[in-house]
Amino acid sequence: MQKKQDFQKGPPQKAKLPNGAQTIGPNSRVKLHFALSLMNGEPIDSTASSGPAQLRVGDGNLLPGFERCILGLSTGDSRRFELSEEQAFGKVNPNNINYIHRDKFADDIQLEPGLMVSFAGVGGELPGIVKSVHEQQILVDFNHPLAGRALVFEVTILDVQEGLLSSVQEF
Repeated sequence: MQKKQDFQKGPPQKAKLPNGAQTIGPNSRVKLHFALSLMNGEPIDSTASSGPAQLRVGDGNLLPGFERCILGLSTGDSRRFELSEEQAFGKVNPNNINYIHRDKFADDIQLEPGLMVSFAGVGGELPGIVKSVHEQQILVDFNHPLAGRALVFEVTILDVQEGLLSSVQEF
């Protein structure tokens, strides 16, 4: 006699949590508050004054290291994560620090270390930070300003919606 197997139709369903809360998974729509700071506590960014952020897991609005932190969390969860430089914005890439000839800059720009400059790149605008100014060459760092930095990511999950790609409803 053959054993009967029961199969679910459609995609697997997430387990329901108390009060109908769902866990964050691929394609979940998430509303959250976050705070990002350096390891010494210096604040970098926060949604405290601007209102909660909304995102879809996997849409590219949150770096993979930050997404991995929130996977499996549910509405009401609050967590603090310490992210290594690799998990956050990556290590400083020496190939992204380049000398640019002075004539590539507008004549009216006062070039000095710390100045943010922007160039047209293949994928759009390419920002960089002037590191040093020499007679004919300007050293510009095109790494993300937080590259090479370990960070603290604090998050409170306000709402999680099933990750249906065809869904267009708002929170």
